[in-house]
This record gives sequence, structure tokens and C-alpha cells, in this order.
Amino acid sequence: MAEAAYDAVVVGSGPNGLAAAVMLARAGLGVLVVEARATAGGGCRSGPLTLPGFVHDHCSTAHPLGAGSPFLRSLPLDRHGLRWIQPEAPLAHALRPGRAVLLERSLDATATALGEDGPRYDRLLRPFVDRFGDLAPMVLGPVRLPDHPLLLARFGWRGLRSMRALARTFTGEPARALLAGIAAHAMVPLTAPATAAFALVLGAAAHAVGWPVAAGGSQAIADALVAHLRELGGRLECEREVESLASLPRARAYLLDLTPRQVLRIASERLSASYRRRLERYRYGPGVFKLDWALDAPIPWSDPGCARAGTVHLAGTEPEVVAAEAAVHAGRVPERPFVLVVQPSRFDASRAPQGKHTAWAYCHVPHGWEGDAAAAVEEQIERHAPGFHDVIAARATRSAPEMERYNPNYVGGDINGGVADLRQLLFRPMPRLDPYTTSAPDVFLCSSSTPPGGGVHGMCGYWAARSVLRRVFGRTPAPLPAT
Repeated sequence: MAEAAYDAVVVGSGPNGLAAAVMLARAGLGVLVVEARATAGGGCRSGPLTLPGFVHDHCSTAHPLGAGSPFLRSLPLDRHGLRWIQPEAPLAHALRPGRAVLLERSLDATATALGEDGPRYDRLLRPFVDRFGDLAPMVLGPVRLPDHPLLLARFGWRGLRSMRALARTFTGEPARALLAGIAAHAMVPLTAPATAAFALVLGAAAHAVGWPVAAGGSQAIADALVAHLRELGGRLECEREVESLASLPRARAYLLDLTPRQVLRIASERLSASYRRRLERYRYGPGVFKLDWALDAPIPWSDPGCARAGTVHLAGTEPEVVAAEAAVHAGRVPERPFVLVVQPSRFDASRAPQGKHTAWAYCHVPHGWEGDAAAAVEEQIERHAPGFHDVIAARATRSAPEMERYNPNYVGGDINGGVADLRQLLFRPMPRLDPYTTSAPDVFLCSSSTPPGGGVHGMCGYWAARSVLRRVFGRTPAPLPAT
């Protein structure tokens, strides 16, 4: 048998694929990353979408789990150009035109602004904010014996509830709406179990590490990972689409930064019939409709607090957030959808020509929805920022099917790699002692369809690489350094 050309080949260069490659290269292994597009990055790509001189992020911009990722924090990415920029406030949630509630970096300041609900908000989040460095490795990974069982038990006691149940523990609308808007990032009905966990993790991260943006665009995250990979001796080949594992160089292990649908397409012949059947039952969630704008001026928010925030939720009260998400899961786009707006150029001047700005927004839509939600999204912004239409210089839109054409991992426009309900949140892509393994001993999964799921954190790749090191190379990986 011919000698393997590489120790490991990684298919896909999203943050998880790159994290897996870096982890293996740090162990001294020969690693090749294969990417179908012209640039690495997956959901971390940036580039021109509207007018010359405007830098747009193709998917993600605010990165609480990137800044809080135990693995990414262990890497010297700053040496390779990654610089986090913190907005004045991580998040604003617009309750109605002219009235927003702010989530500040300071837990004390946020609690004070919430009035009578402030002490309850503080008691809910402070244990996880103060010990975020202990919490993050436990919740950003597979089900396993925890290093801090009492902390995880406390988190589970609160997080396994629905967001609707958590909201009922507060008396005022600002706290309820703020947490519901954060939980809506899950793209799961907020009456479902464990939706409170999303509010707790992202809310705690906002206070502990912020919701920062990467200077110059999210591409900087991918570029820093690629630079570090090359520094370690790894290789990246772009514009190489993989139709079958048989077309790849020989390797001792293959790691696929792909969702189950793509795994079945390129690796079906290597997988057992029973494993294929289980992958075929994997469920994808709602999609997104995304708009990017080149702006002649900042968004003219009626509540000035919104101008201080990197991310703005336009969703109204907690019942309105719940109703909007329920409509999407029932196959409808609500008249006033939950709209998530990100305005990076307010804090990173490199994103646009002098005096100009960029912003983007998306709303959740039914899986694979082919309609156009641009008017509904822009009208929602106009309600909270009168005159918004007047500052738009250019726009670019992507429907749910267009999101999938941009990145095949976004099946039906699902940017989370599969629906994150309780079953698929804890056991993705299927219940298995080691979710990163497949029925083939040399084929592993490292995408957001494995724990801990969607987000720019690289932890799916980190855990997959640990599995490869143990199972293929007989090594015991060192634990993550304490943060």
C-alpha cells in the first residue's frame, strides 16, 4: 500500500475546518486543507458586495463566541493580524420606535438600567459572567463529564427551560425582550426546551468578552488561522472542489467541515448503510434573508442608544419576538419580522470610505423560502430609524436559496448547520459516544453539524481534531489552557 501523502486532509476552510487543521498541525502532523472557493473562511469571508471601497461580511460580523472561544483564545492570532474591536455596547434591543434597552459590557450598568428586574438579571447571569472561562469549554463542546459539575448543573437548571418560561421570571418588558431577542439567535421556537441556554451563553459572553467585530472584516479571522496553519507547516489549496473522497490525496484521516447532506454526497461509498440512513434523517432549520448596504451616513436611529451598539435587534416586546419566530416555523414570514442589524463601520472605519458606512441585516424565513423580504426588513428599520431609506447608496440581497448557493453548508439558508432543538443541540448529527466519528475509522466530521453547533468559535474543529489524535494517532491531547 502506498504511503499516505498527508497525515490528515481537511475538506472545507470554515472556522471549524481551519481550527481542526491548526490543532493537528500543532501536534506536528502533516495537514492539507482543501477549499472549493477562491478564498478560505466559510462564514468568515469579507469582500465587496455593493460599491467600491465598502467591505462587507458575507455572513457573520459580531463574534462573542469567537472572542470567548477557549481554542481560538489559545492561538497567537493577534500576531497574524487579528484585532478585536469592541463597540460601545454589545447590543441594543428596540422595544418600540424611540425606545430601546441596552446590554452594556458592564453587568452592573445593565442591571441598573433594567430597574426592578435588575437584581434578578444580575443573579441570573453573574455566576456565568464571573466564571465564563470555566463555563465556555463545557457548553462549547460535546456531552461529557464536566470539569466544573456544580457550575454546569447551575447552568443546566436555568438553561434547559424554554425562553418563554425564563421570561416569565421577570416582571418588566425590557429584561424579557432583551433576553428573548438573544435567544432568537437559536432560530428555534422560543417555547421549546433549552432555548433559554442561548440567552444565557450569549448574554454572559456579552458581559465577559463582548460582542466584538474583527478589524477590517471577519475575513481577518480566517486569514489569521490560515497564516498560523502555514506557520506550523500546514497547506491550503483553494478552488479545489471535492466530488468524492477518492479524489483526495492519501491520508490517515479525513476531516469534513461539511453538513450531513454534503457528507453523503462525497463520502457515501465509505459509510455504512445504517450510518447513511441516520445522516439522511438529520434535520435542517429555518433560513435567513440577508441584506447588505452601502450607506451615505450612519443609520439615523430614533433612540440614540442604538447608535452605541454593534448589534441591534428590531423585534419589539417578548411576545412579539415569540410570535415572529413561531410564524417562521409555521412556514410564514411575519409582517414585522425579527430583524438583526449589525453596523460595524460605526466602530471600524476601515469598512467604508471616509464619511460613509456599511450595515447589514437579516430576518429569519422558512427553510428554503424563495421570497423577497427586503421591503419588510427595510420597513422595520425605517420604523426605528426614520430617514433610513434616504441614506442607502446601494444594497445587495441574498435569499435563503442564494445563501445556500454561496455556501452549500447553509442548506435551505440555515446558517447554523442544522436545527438546534434540544435533541440536535446535545446530540448532533446523531446520538453517538463520539459525535465526530463516522462508520469509517478514518473519516471524521468537524462542521457546525457537530457539537457545539453554529457560531464562529472553531470548537467543533477542535474537538474533532482531539478525536482524530486519540483514535488515529494514539495520542492524548493536552487540555486547553485556562482562560
